[in-house]
Amino acid sequence: MSLSESSIKSTEKEPAVKVIYKRSIDDSSQEAPKSEWSSLQFEVLEENIKKIQYEEGLYDPGSGEICTKYLPLSASSVFRHPYYNYPGIVDPGIKDALLKSEPKTIYPEDGQKLYLALCDESNQCPIRQFYRDLLTSKIDLKYYGISSKGVRPIAYALKYNRFVTIIDLTDNFLDDDGCYHLGEILIENITLEELNLHGCRIGPEGLKRLIANLHINKSLRRLNLCKNKLGDKGIEYLAKSIFLGADIVDINLSYNELGPDSLTSLCDAFETHNKLKRIDLSWNNIMSANAVFSLCQKFAQNEALEYINLSWNSLSGARIGNSIRILIARCPNLHSIYFNNNRLSSEVVKTICAGLVNCGPKLTTLDLSNNKLMPDDAMRLLSCLKNRKVKLKYLLLDNIIVKEEFDALRKELQQTFRKDTIITHGEVIPVFVPKGVDIREILFNRADFLCKKKKKDVALILLRLHKEFGAQMDTKMFARAIKTNGAPLDEDIVEALTILFPGAVLAKSKNIHLADLVDYLTRKWPDRKLPPTPPPEPEPEPEPKSKKKK
Repeated sequence: MSLSESSIKSTEKEPAVKVIYKRSIDDSSQEAPKSEWSSLQFEVLEENIKKIQYEEGLYDPGSGEICTKYLPLSASSVFRHPYYNYPGIVDPGIKDALLKSEPKTIYPEDGQKLYLALCDESNQCPIRQFYRDLLTSKIDLKYYGISSKGVRPIAYALKYNRFVTIIDLTDNFLDDDGCYHLGEILIENITLEELNLHGCRIGPEGLKRLIANLHINKSLRRLNLCKNKLGDKGIEYLAKSIFLGADIVDINLSYNELGPDSLTSLCDAFETHNKLKRIDLSWNNIMSANAVFSLCQKFAQNEALEYINLSWNSLSGARIGNSIRILIARCPNLHSIYFNNNRLSSEVVKTICAGLVNCGPKLTTLDLSNNKLMPDDAMRLLSCLKNRKVKLKYLLLDNIIVKEEFDALRKELQQTFRKDTIITHGEVIPVFVPKGVDIREILFNRADFLCKKKKKDVALILLRLHKEFGAQMDTKMFARAIKTNGAPLDEDIVEALTILFPGAVLAKSKNIHLADLVDYLTRKWPDRKLPPTPPPEPEPEPEPKSKKKK
């Protein structure tokens, strides 16, 4: 033991116990002033024995080196010993977890892994067909019955996909939330070209969310919104998107309860952005010829228009003919016009025929089926095909009644330069050929009518005259006999009978041939006959003379 240690032990004494505070029992509830609080009077005594002894010169801390006396092992043996040499502990990630945000998971652009992760997160069953189609050009989920929650994973998976160009969601009920997520695809996706929402019943509010970013997307070209109950309000949202620069070139708006106001909204949008190639407005409630005329005037400024369908809209009036004529004359790339199942009449056909003479070289289909057209209208349209400038391949006139001359001309045209032309029509009515009128029948019917008014039978009168006067009779006597028998016949009728049934011509008189007259009469009215002549009454036998008595 060293000297310093022995000196320290000798100087250590038992510390004296010092009473800091002694509590006095006080029954009073009054609180003592702060100056008497024991916590404020408590003094912490700092007693470091080594520091006190060092100040007094009784303690020497030494050089600070470890005495080899206390080392059980040498330095070299420490490094070799398995229980003393511990490697440095590597941070298992606690520091990053506390100080840094969670790193983002980067998924492949095809969206397959992202789709599975989102389905797992939302507790949704993945659609195997969709998962596979993410690596193809078309997503085909028609009639699948996708739930509203299932649209979100689909939309996120397609957001950065570079394979899919067509999405078909035919007859899947989509609510407003699903339409919103589909609309988010259009912000980032640069390969999607066609979106088919046939029968999804999204309504105007769903369309508003769907096309909110349509003007940003520059790849989508074809949009099918058939049977979605859009109404005029939905077309207002669509027109606004087109006005802002949407690059849609093919749009289907059939079965959407559209009225004339919808066409007015589209006309306003086409003032700045008129690039449509195909438009289908069939099966709506447009009815207004003025609205259709305004729309066709806008399309006349669009040289890219190829297809227009305005069937089943109850269209009528001369302005419809002018509308079709404008389309035919001013749209060089137009190849199909469908105005079937409307109420078009003859006045429309005249205007259309005048426009077909100057039609474009690409016009191949004209459908006017099931309209109120006459056979002459159909013949006028067919006659336009005689002109070689008219390049129609399909002239569709279903349920339009035509004449035989129409059918003959159709066969004639198909034997020459229109062998591939398809011409349809309705029933073929034969040409009416009137038959020769038998004046004898008219004359006898008139005579019978006049006699029945007086309760006379002209047939019996003539038969009686034939029986009485024989085969021929003088014309004057015939006229007197007619009046005598009470037949109220005019002189013109009697004279006509003598002319139709002439008899022998004598020097001073003419006869009527009663035998020929009765022959025609019995063939016309075989049931009219004279009553049989009763047999003559037998002559009474003379009474025998009685003998006189003498």
